Amino acid sequence: MTSRARSPQRTDARGARRSASASAVLRAVLDGGPIARSTIARRTGLSAAAVTGHTAELARLGLLHELVESGPEPRGRVGRPHVPVDLDTGRHVAGALHLAVHHATVALLDLRGNVLVQHEEPHDGLAAEDLLARAAEIFDDLLLGHAPDREPLGLGVATGGWVDRASGTVVEHPLLGWRNVPVRDLLTGSTGLAVEVDGHARALVHAERLFGHPRARDSVVQLFTGNVVDAAFATGAGVHHGPRSAAGAVAHLPVDGSTEPCRCGRTGCLEAAVSEGTLARAAVECGLLERPDFPELLALAESGHSAAARLFHERARLVGQAAALLLEVLNPAVLVVVDRSVTRVPGCLPIIRDEVRDRSRCPDPAETVVGTSFPGTELATAGGAVLLDVLYDDPLGPLLTGLPRAS
Repeated sequence: MTSRARSPQRTDARGARRSASASAVLRAVLDGGPIARSTIARRTGLSAAAVTGHTAELARLGLLHELVESGPEPRGRVGRPHVPVDLDTGRHVAGALHLAVHHATVALLDLRGNVLVQHEEPHDGLAAEDLLARAAEIFDDLLLGHAPDREPLGLGVATGGWVDRASGTVVEHPLLGWRNVPVRDLLTGSTGLAVEVDGHARALVHAERLFGHPRARDSVVQLFTGNVVDAAFATGAGVHHGPRSAAGAVAHLPVDGSTEPCRCGRTGCLEAAVSEGTLARAAVECGLLERPDFPELLALAESGHSAAARLFHERARLVGQAAALLLEVLNPAVLVVVDRSVTRVPGCLPIIRDEVRDRSRCPDPAETVVGTSFPGTELATAGGAVLLDVLYDDPLGPLLTGLPRAS
């Protein structure tokens, strides 16, 4: 793979306005496509001429295409026909990499965020550099095997822990044992493509706002509970990152009813209490499993095993406490819980909502607290959304043109 040559810089205000207008057009097509140019103009407030210019340029870049009407031309029509435009989902592909504690997920997505293919690769014991090199090899194999005629936009990377998006660095991921790993630089060097890196909770916020829950564009909190537990929130136009992208660290929020020791030295911290590893160990201690295997425990609960389901229900009450606190502090339009048990174990989501009802002023937990829009593909979607968010934010930026992002 080779990187694209850099074009002359676009740093003026006119260039920034032009890119913002192109972004509005592309998002209008994402939401409403196939869609007429006149409808785009009405929804974005841009002039007809501006919309025509932007759709032509976005088509040249391979992001949009016209849908040619079939059949004879209607009688009496004068002038240019109203040919709708839509996203061109066959030209480009977005690479995705999600780094979990025990495995990496490598995937390809189209422009609508649909996962075309995903591959899960165990990585216990691999050093950071070796894991990222292996992920780059798998990405290359997926491109050759599943998208040989498509042009890769780049690679989006999502993971837990503290991720500095600006530098593309995993500052700290205690469960992986990573500190200051230059993920962007390493993967750019091995793929030759643009690489964007972010925390997985923020990545899933981007995914919800682009492709998922409609109220997420107003304001949203994402609570991710896996081996890593973290959160992200967005209001209005943007996701909050904080200095060095450290926002969303909820692992050490205190929860009632847990004496699980945490690596920080305290007990009752959220991540220690509800992580998948903690639940799997609890299943061994009570005789449900011979070894701590969370997927096995999840399958047992999903099949209707009452003791296994009870462990998940107790955990859901703790997750509900954290959800209630986040709702009280941030008051979003919607709170999304990303947890495998929410979609697979009956009763978990209602229990979380009950805790929210008891512990917060949320008027309608059933409407406000929801599961992910991407069950089964949330990890692949997280990685792809890191890259696709950059594309939709600045379609005339570096991913396709080599120009710097509008500022």
